[in-house]
Amino acid sequence: MKSPKISEAVVRRLPIYLRYLNELEKNGVTTVSSQELGQRLDLNPAQIRKDLAYFGEFGKKGIGYDVGYLIEKIRNILKLNRIIPVALVGAGNLGRALCNYNAYLRDNMKIVAVFDASPDKIGQQINNLTVQPMEALAARMAELKVRIGIITVPAAEAQQVANQFVEAGVEAILNFAPVIIRVPASVRVHHADFTADLQSLAYYLD
Repeated sequence: MKSPKISEAVVRRLPIYLRYLNELEKNGVTTVSSQELGQRLDLNPAQIRKDLAYFGEFGKKGIGYDVGYLIEKIRNILKLNRIIPVALVGAGNLGRALCNYNAYLRDNMKIVAVFDASPDKIGQQINNLTVQPMEALAARMAELKVRIGIITVPAAEAQQVANQFVEAGVEAILNFAPVIIRVPASVRVHHADFTADLQSLAYYLD
């Protein structure tokens, strides 16, 4: 369902739509207009209609979108209609928080394995996941068919972890380490940089 003309900005907005639609469904709302979505999400309704139109015609003029149907379609677009195993390296405070958040995820994207190089952390339990040694990474990821990796290690270790992920066959990496990692063009990387986000927020302060 992807098309080269669909920008990353559009793809990044889809989970935002999905989150609000899930709220509506939970509250018993069955239809919603692009105007209502725009007001709630502080987005231009025309932008919302354009984003969704890249993937098909989901709404009806004068009626809006069927909430349940649109949830299903966005989940399909984002490939959340299938199990997507995720592995995490770095069982520090952030890594532990992400593993614990696992329990609240509704979608089929779950952390199924966590690894660390520290002997003190290996064997610890985090939300029913046992911290495993880095030596076990390749075999466990192949066994679990992991497709996405998360990096929550210090900056100095991030590239080495990325290399191990690539060798183990991951297709995408979410990097929380404050450093740019280099991977083959076939592997998608998103950088989650708390410091950069905070610094960019500071620009808007009076």
